[in-house]
Amino acid sequence: MYKAPVEEIAFTLKHVAGLSPALEGGHLGDLTDDLVDAILSEAGRFATEEVAPLAEIGDRQGARLVDGAVKMPDGWPALYKAWAEGGWNSLTAAPDFGGQGLPHMLHVAALEMWNSGSMAFAIGPTLTIGAIEALTTHGSGHLKTTYLPKMVSGEWMGSMNLTEPHAGSDLGVMKTRAERRDDGTYRLFGQKIFITYGEHDFTDNIVHLVLARLPDAPAGTRGISLFLVPKFLVAADGSLGPRNDAHCHSIEHKLGIHGSPTCTMIYGDGRFGDEPGAIGWLVGEENRGLACMFTMMNNARLAVGMQGVAIAEAATQKAIAYARERTQGKAPGWQGSGMSPIIEHPDVVRMLLTMKVLTQGARAITYACAHAVDMAHGEAAKHWAERASLLTPIAKSFATDAGVDVASLGVQVHGGMGFIEETGAARLYRDARIAPIYEGTNGIQAIDLVMRKLPLSDGGHVRGFIAELRGIAARARAANAPELGETGDRLEASIADLETATEWLLATLAEGRQAEALAGATPYQRLFGLVLTGAYLAKGALADGGDGRNGERAALCRFAAENIIGETAALRDRVTSGAASLAAARTVLG
Repeated sequence: MYKAPVEEIAFTLKHVAGLSPALEGGHLGDLTDDLVDAILSEAGRFATEEVAPLAEIGDRQGARLVDGAVKMPDGWPALYKAWAEGGWNSLTAAPDFGGQGLPHMLHVAALEMWNSGSMAFAIGPTLTIGAIEALTTHGSGHLKTTYLPKMVSGEWMGSMNLTEPHAGSDLGVMKTRAERRDDGTYRLFGQKIFITYGEHDFTDNIVHLVLARLPDAPAGTRGISLFLVPKFLVAADGSLGPRNDAHCHSIEHKLGIHGSPTCTMIYGDGRFGDEPGAIGWLVGEENRGLACMFTMMNNARLAVGMQGVAIAEAATQKAIAYARERTQGKAPGWQGSGMSPIIEHPDVVRMLLTMKVLTQGARAITYACAHAVDMAHGEAAKHWAERASLLTPIAKSFATDAGVDVASLGVQVHGGMGFIEETGAARLYRDARIAPIYEGTNGIQAIDLVMRKLPLSDGGHVRGFIAELRGIAARARAANAPELGETGDRLEASIADLETATEWLLATLAEGRQAEALAGATPYQRLFGLVLTGAYLAKGALADGGDGRNGERAALCRFAAENIIGETAALRDRVTSGAASLAAARTVLG
């Protein structure tokens, strides 16, 4: 059974990602170290004792469409009610609408624990929190006062409606249309697919944020607008009125996250209301909807990265527990009677340590991204906004790839029993697989990283970041600690690989050779993630968390440096030399 690693999460937040310096510098208002610990402790308790026990039920029963309504797994509506009553939905929301105004770092830390408990459950509330942020940033005063208080309290949930059958990542070709009405509202017509929590029985209203196109809109993504479309219309006194002309037509049967309803939504087919057309209100400005939605999507991309961390943590815990109990053969040096636990076999140890390295590296990267988001609201805002922009695609991609890789290793550690559903290892693997796909595939994240994020400040920001990483490597070398082995030298070599690849990409882009740069985008993204993993593990090993675990962190850091991050040399070569062979081999595919 999963147990929230509250102490490790707190250590990473405070001593690796930057929470402690931010607290000491007064950058986070009245937040105190004691309050941080209390919030993390309660989030961990809730995830361990209330969310995790219902994960298997959610996987086995799944969400079900019954007479046009979605019925959630047994116990889940009560679980959501307890989650909302605990105030978790309001953690980072603005106090003006009932929120607690706490830092994003605490939200993502809690999010990790809830997703480890059940990714299928946690994704629904996560989207509501993203919708709250988008509406807070771009909504009119009327929309904010009408919808935000009940969304912040958790009484109502939200959803994000982008994808259409013919328009996945390319939103510029979407067909859902919106028509203006004289009363200032709009009527929406169209179909959306893959809408997470588009329908459910957690709350009595659902606030859909829907992208659509006006009749006179410019072509492509410049002609997309964002609309708020509630499941039930809301009266002037805040009570629920008639059903809006929007409904769930079907739900998908998926590889994983079975408890999460993935809906096909129909808008404006005349099923509800006096006339066809789902009634909606404009969010932001006409034809500027994509900018509004990206507020929600950037939040969601980091949240999906946290899902990768969460699955990796749960899979690692499960695999270690199994490896301690399962006996097989006799490991070298085994002195006990009978067969040895498989955790004594070197290859199993290698797998388990790899799982821990990838989990902790992904955790540190995502938390560092959340720290940058928080700091972007204070001094040196431009610097931290660029840091958050740079880290977001890496946090989303590296962490979700790690989730899949670690869950796969978890199945392997279990052996044949990992392929059997009753152990739960297979469920984690199935759940993990969606995370590299949705909220922008990891290939799209790589395009974003190379094309948009590396050129920030004419490449100045990424160069400055690399210099910071060199400082960590220098500290590791200067420590001259035997327990760190060759960490300093190995990390410095990997950072040199990153620098070489970065400069090559920046020069290639400057010369207009986009296809060559994009050929190396995904290897570069992984290269960056591995370097950050090595650097952040070293930073943690060099910090004194006061918990007596420095030796463990140093050992894990050394393992990462001497066994894993050396992959960066091959990745650098793929970035700088792989484009020609990629283009030449294209003919093989027909």
